[in-house]
Amino acid sequence: MAVNKNALIRYKTIDKCLQNKFRQWTLDDLIIACSDALYEYEDKDVDVSKRTVQLDIQMMRSDKLGYNAPIVVYDRKFYKYAEDDFSIVNIPVTDKDVKVMNEAIQVLRQFKDFSLFKEMDGVLQRLEDSVYSSQKDKRAIIHLDKNEQLKGLEFIDVVYEAIQNQKGVKVTYQSFSAKKPSVMQVHPQLLKEFNNRWFLLGFNKDKLITLALDRMIKIENCPEMQYKDLQIDGDEFYRDVVGVTVSNSRPQRVQFWVDKKNAPYVVTKPFHRSQRVIETREDGTVFSIFVQHNFELERLILGFGESIEVLKPKKLRDRILKKLKQSVLNYSEIDK
Repeated sequence: MAVNKNALIRYKTIDKCLQNKFRQWTLDDLIIACSDALYEYEDKDVDVSKRTVQLDIQMMRSDKLGYNAPIVVYDRKFYKYAEDDFSIVNIPVTDKDVKVMNEAIQVLRQFKDFSLFKEMDGVLQRLEDSVYSSQKDKRAIIHLDKNEQLKGLEFIDVVYEAIQNQKGVKVTYQSFSAKKPSVMQVHPQLLKEFNNRWFLLGFNKDKLITLALDRMIKIENCPEMQYKDLQIDGDEFYRDVVGVTVSNSRPQRVQFWVDKKNAPYVVTKPFHRSQRVIETREDGTVFSIFVQHNFELERLILGFGESIEVLKPKKLRDRILKKLKQSVLNYSEIDK
């Protein structure tokens, strides 16, 4: 159970105690009540400190979670609500709040395989029970493209926590071209998602490597490693590429023509953030991007088939032409 969930249980427990006007509540009484409540939820003893409950009361008094609870101390040791009918569960929730949370929960459900979202707090804590119960029988109206059979998702949490805690990992990995797996020690730097696949950018033997999570066989923490943090900014590192393959080559200006029918799609969903319109013709549009040449760029271009033509540079144009000729040859051999 996440820490923020425990906090929510403590808030509700304190609230329930202070609503009971037939008893006087000291700080020690509230500590015992919170400990008992957490024991019921987790079925094990949970150490709730005096400082924790004091911070809980301070949080409930503030407007950070929208409670603004009027908790006062009287006779220098007893806690109560200054307003007799106050309760944090009676906080009004606007239609706008519910609409926003409903949409957020529908989106987050699409990521049920990822626990990266478990640390949500703030308004989510406040609305968690009511919103979830109202949505559990609803159909999702937002659908994100994902591959339910994608391998490697189970490694995301391990990698994420290793990056967050700056710890090295030992990865057993087998690329598509390798005949057998290899084991390597990696300093994980970034998690990268592209085209519905996840990748790890890591540091290994004085060089950066990109590992597909779906090609990992095993990953485990490696506490004996002295972690190297390269302070990599993902936006900067992937600035000049389409996809995940980054090389030491310099980015080049790529110009390509897209026919009239498909040009609007390229305008609304650019190949790259550097994309510019160079010329608008009767038969289509000429675009320009400034990127490194890599596998993902070629796959993107080839995906448009006969609707696209690379104009420059010549080297990329020739590579695409070679692949198209091989494609035609493949179909020709089938027809024989």
